[in-house]
Amino acid sequence: MNNDSQKNAVDPELRSVLERIADALDRLTPPPAGIQDLARLMDQADAFVWQAEEGTPRAIERVSYIELGLLRGIDQQIDILLANTRHFAEGFPANNALLWGARGTGKSSIVKAVHGEINRLNPGALVLIEIHREDISSLPGLLTILRACNRQCLVFCDDLSFDGNDGSYKSLKAVLEGGLEGRPDNVVFYATSNRRHLMPRDMIENERSTAINPAEAVEEKVSLSDRFGLWLGFHNCDQETYFEIIESYAQRLGLDVSAEQLRVEAKEWTMTRGARSGRVAWQYIQDLAGRLGKKIDFDDGQ
Repeated sequence: MNNDSQKNAVDPELRSVLERIADALDRLTPPPAGIQDLARLMDQADAFVWQAEEGTPRAIERVSYIELGLLRGIDQQIDILLANTRHFAEGFPANNALLWGARGTGKSSIVKAVHGEINRLNPGALVLIEIHREDISSLPGLLTILRACNRQCLVFCDDLSFDGNDGSYKSLKAVLEGGLEGRPDNVVFYATSNRRHLMPRDMIENERSTAINPAEAVEEKVSLSDRFGLWLGFHNCDQETYFEIIESYAQRLGLDVSAEQLRVEAKEWTMTRGARSGRVAWQYIQDLAGRLGKKIDFDDGQ
């Protein structure tokens, strides 16, 4: 029986039902958005999260960030990153940046605060797109969309690092500098990491000790960090800087506590946490505000 005979053999009523089902499914499933359509989405907000599985950016109505003026003890890092970001937002050349160092020292806070400051001074000048560490392999797809976008785009990955046989770093390496197309002129990449070379020291040493040519064995992975034009180091703060952070938060949020009480309580708080950092200071402030029955809102005009 040929194909025409088989088609004619199908029950007409059944065929009609199947066709209606197919039509309904077509209506329920929208056609995939084109690159230009996705690029136009970037005009809807100043911040997005990249959804790798869907291949689309999701708009963030309000970015959670701390004001740039409240970040203490990292003045030099702020000045350098703000200048680099301002150049980029104005359409001039700028470097990719790697912010590395101890946990809780303000690495991700400074990126979001700089983005907020740039757009405060020049509304809409810069769009922030966060990509999760596990989605780095999808970065080329994101850049295809951003290449068609008419805005300056800051792609940000928080807590970036690579372990074992993870090969996704190759996608990032090509984006940062290599590849035929290279990084789009309207895109810069910022990353934070606890590791200066984005991989643990024991992994580097293991590669060296087991390789026929130790130098070449780790060159490819270690050279990834070299592709960041800016390296900004962050370290745990001293006690006076820690107190300064606490006091600036308390003043900004209108927390009615004496400086002496703040210092005593803040010092006790560090003993429970085993460290002094901007993150620990913020955790204490949240505890204090809760005890005082005070809501935390940086937009309340205080």
